[in-house]
Amino acid sequence: MIRAALFDLDGTLQDSEVLWVEATRDYLRAQGVDLSPAEAEQIVYGRGWREVFETMQRLAPPLVPVTMDEGARVLRRYYLKRRDTTSIALPGSVDLLRRLATRMPVAIVSGSPRDDIAEAIDHLAIGDSVQFYLGAEDYGSGKPSPDCFLLAAERLALPPAACLVIEDSAAGVAAAKAAGMPCVALVRPGRPSQHVAGADWIVPDLGAFDIERLTPHED
Repeated sequence: MIRAALFDLDGTLQDSEVLWVEATRDYLRAQGVDLSPAEAEQIVYGRGWREVFETMQRLAPPLVPVTMDEGARVLRRYYLKRRDTTSIALPGSVDLLRRLATRMPVAIVSGSPRDDIAEAIDHLAIGDSVQFYLGAEDYGSGKPSPDCFLLAAERLALPPAACLVIEDSAAGVAAAKAAGMPCVALVRPGRPSQHVAGADWIVPDLGAFDIERLTPHED
């Protein structure tokens, strides 16, 4: 029986990965490294901040800040410049989170830095529905490692099989299944293809996901 829901953030609750791609291009261009949109997508999509930061260091080692925290602060400024000009909330996803929160604990489990997650929760106005969140600083290996989801289950004092993961990336789905958790994958038309065949449900809009599927029917 499902007793908790664990949401990814970027690409799942908010359409932010497009903006992070552009922010990454903006930042690296300022350092003299000019990437195409496709090259920047390869760095950002489906990857946690630790992996993104390490790639940026390889591309511009003399210029990218030394620590992950410093890099996150600098890149966030580029991201916020773009985000402030558009709405990035995915209404169907936010709706599902709120519906699930009336039935069970909900947490956000993301590869983003904690400061970015906290800011996104405020921006999406979902703080009253989220019990806690985990970010890149909270665990060792990022997705597709199951570490982040297993830590969330531990904090909830629940077995992994009782935690539903809601994801949008191949790495996220792989992490959920490696943790032994059921998984819903959001596959939105027009977004970079992700291999999510291992998910238990695949939907184009989380707002249409029937939460009654999560409730066992008694004979």
